[in-house]
Amino acid sequence: MSIKHFFAAAIAAITLFVAPAQAQKLFTRDGVVSFDATSANSPEAIKGVNKSGTCVLDKSSGAVEMAVLVKGFLFEKALMQEHFNENYLESSKFPKATFKGKLDNASAVNLDKDGTYKVNATGTLTMHGVTKPVNTPVTFTVKGGKLSAAVNFAVSMADYNIAIPSLVGDKVSKTANISIMANLNPMK
Repeated sequence: MSIKHFFAAAIAAITLFVAPAQAQKLFTRDGVVSFDATSANSPEAIKGVNKSGTCVLDKSSGAVEMAVLVKGFLFEKALMQEHFNENYLESSKFPKATFKGKLDNASAVNLDKDGTYKVNATGTLTMHGVTKPVNTPVTFTVKGGKLSAAVNFAVSMADYNIAIPSLVGDKVSKTANISIMANLNPMK
C-alpha cells in the first residue's frame, strides 16, 4: 500500500468515527437570552435581550454548555444598558456568562421524535466572576425534525456579587429572571 493510499484510508476511517460523534451534537449561535430585573416599584421595565447566545448539546451524554457575551444585552434605554454593563455586570471585567452542565436522565428523552420533553439540567452558572450550582427545568420541543429548547430560572443578584446601589434599591429586583430560547441544529 502506498503512502498516498494509506493516508486516504486513514482519513476515511477517521471520518467514519468522527461523523457519528458530530451527529450527536446540536448547536446554535443565535440563542435568545433575556434578563429581567424589574421590581414591583420599578417605574419602567429593566429588561435586556441578547440574541447571540451559543449552545452545544451532546445528545448521547446529555452534556450542555451555553455562553453569552454580557455586552450583547440590549436594553430599551441606552442609559440602562450603560449601567448594566458598567455598574452591575461590569462586562469589561467579566465579559461572558456561561452554563456548563448535564441533562438529568437524558436517556429518557428522544430528541429525534416529535413531542415535548421536560427534563432538568444540573450544572454551574458563571456570571460576574462567580460560579454557583444551578438546577433548572428545560423544555425541549421537537416538531418536524426541528428541535427547540426553553429554559426559565431566577438568580439572586447577591449570589453573584452584583451590588444594587441603595439609591435605586427598591427599583431594581434583588432577583433576576433569566429565560433562554434556542433552536438547535446538528453540528457540522
